[in-house]
Amino acid sequence: MKEDILEYHGRLDVCNRDICELLYQAINQNLPQAESKIWHAHPVWFLDGNPIVGYDKLKDGVRLMFWSGQSFDEFALQNSGKFKAAVVYYENSAQIDLMKLEKWLKKAILIQWDYKNIVKRKGVLERLK
Repeated sequence: MKEDILEYHGRLDVCNRDICELLYQAINQNLPQAESKIWHAHPVWFLDGNPIVGYDKLKDGVRLMFWSGQSFDEFALQNSGKFKAAVVYYENSAQIDLMKLEKWLKKAILIQWDYKNIVKRKGVLERLK
C-alpha cells in the first residue's frame, strides 16, 4: 500500500479502516493500471490522469465515489453533484458486495467522462469512452 494511503487508513477507527482496506484491495485488483494517490484529502484512482474512483470517511461511514458513475445505469449507486458522479455509502465492511463492486470497477474503465480537462473546458464534461 502506498505510504500516503496507509497514513490515511491509519487515522481511521477500526470499522472504517476495515471498509477502506477492503475497498483498496478490490480497487487495486480490478484497476491494476490505475495510479492511486491522496487527492483532495482522500484516496483516488486515476486512469491517464482522469479520476475514476475514490473513497472517503464521512460522519456516518465511508463513501465510495465513481466520477462517471451516473452513466453506469446502476440502481445501487446514488447520483452525487451536478456532474456525472455517483456514490454508495458503507457503515461496515459486511455491506460491501464484492461482485457488484467488481462490476462497477469494470464499468469505470469502459465509461469515462473527461474530468481531467473540466477546468479547461469551463465546466463542460465530454465523454471519453
